[in-house]
Amino acid sequence: MQQKKIAILGSTGSIGTQAVEIISSRPEHFKATTLTANSSYQKLADQVNTLKPNTAVLCNESHKRDFLNLLTFKPQNILFGKDALEQVALEEDYDILLNSLVGFSGFNSTYKALKAGKRVALANKESLVVGGELLSKLDGFTNGNLIPVDSEHSAMLQALIGEQKSSIQKIIITASGGPFKNYTPDQLNRVTVKDALNHPNWDMGSKITIDSATMMNKGLEIIEAKWFFDLPIDQIEPVVHPQSIIHSIVEFIDGSSKAQLGPPDMKVPILYALTYPDRIDFPNKTLNYTESLLMEFEPVNYNLFPCIHLAIEAAKEEGLAPAILNAANEIAVERFLNNEIRYIDIPKIIENSLTNIQNNKDITPETLFEVDKETRHYANALLR
Repeated sequence: MQQKKIAILGSTGSIGTQAVEIISSRPEHFKATTLTANSSYQKLADQVNTLKPNTAVLCNESHKRDFLNLLTFKPQNILFGKDALEQVALEEDYDILLNSLVGFSGFNSTYKALKAGKRVALANKESLVVGGELLSKLDGFTNGNLIPVDSEHSAMLQALIGEQKSSIQKIIITASGGPFKNYTPDQLNRVTVKDALNHPNWDMGSKITIDSATMMNKGLEIIEAKWFFDLPIDQIEPVVHPQSIIHSIVEFIDGSSKAQLGPPDMKVPILYALTYPDRIDFPNKTLNYTESLLMEFEPVNYNLFPCIHLAIEAAKEEGLAPAILNAANEIAVERFLNNEIRYIDIPKIIENSLTNIQNNKDITPETLFEVDKETRHYANALLR
């Protein structure tokens, strides 16, 4: 495989730092040409000094002086401000844009890159959740230039290699169930932020960890799968698989199924997105099939996890409903992390927003940003 030039949006986050580790250990295969961060200027400076990219972006300009003082290597381009992310996506010289930004803030970069026909490795699930209808019409999308990084969608992609879409009966998307799958409703009333951040299997950023606790992440991933694989929502079935060994299963019309297995390690789907459709040697963890493996499956308890039901209903409603869902969830999670609301208030804010914000406009980049802003303002005012 020829060396690939990688631009990483969000290089100091959980996905970004793991991608940096992969790139650093395989310089014959990868070269980091662009690194970006929001506020983690010290970590970004360390990455820049080590990987020596052509471009570095720090979105939070208040750390500009401190960041520059830490640089022992000066990239050709040093940019500041959030607008620079779109500039990078559109103008930089790269083979793959790894978008690991968190939240709707990542949509524009995905949109610009795909519109320009560039390849995007997508870890920013909100891009498809909010703007899947727009992204799916771009040439970059229809030409296969959007590659999933989420472990579940990477598993689906791998299971579908060589298969026809018409052969798919359904896709089973697995969920660990998070830390609260055996809780009672009364126990959920007393959940703390520390409890919700204690995921049993995965080591992730705080926002996605809370989404895993509420199972909103699974709802968002169902919407993602709808767009990635052009399937109706009813053909995508969530199940709880506590061990997180099977990442997704594709069931075919002849009764057979294909699954992708592995330990819960995000480096596997990150690496596959960077090398797709090829594979390279890498010392990722593997399962020991000579030992007993426990693999359990349980139905989703929608009464215990209303967020996943809200996501499925928003996906069926289509239009701007997924954008409302996503914005309300982002605000609710942020407020929960700030101890402004209880854990059980998260779905209340989302449902209230979906009920009261109008979903009657045509989808354009402009209307997506308008409804996102409106929803954030509305969700911030609830339960004050």
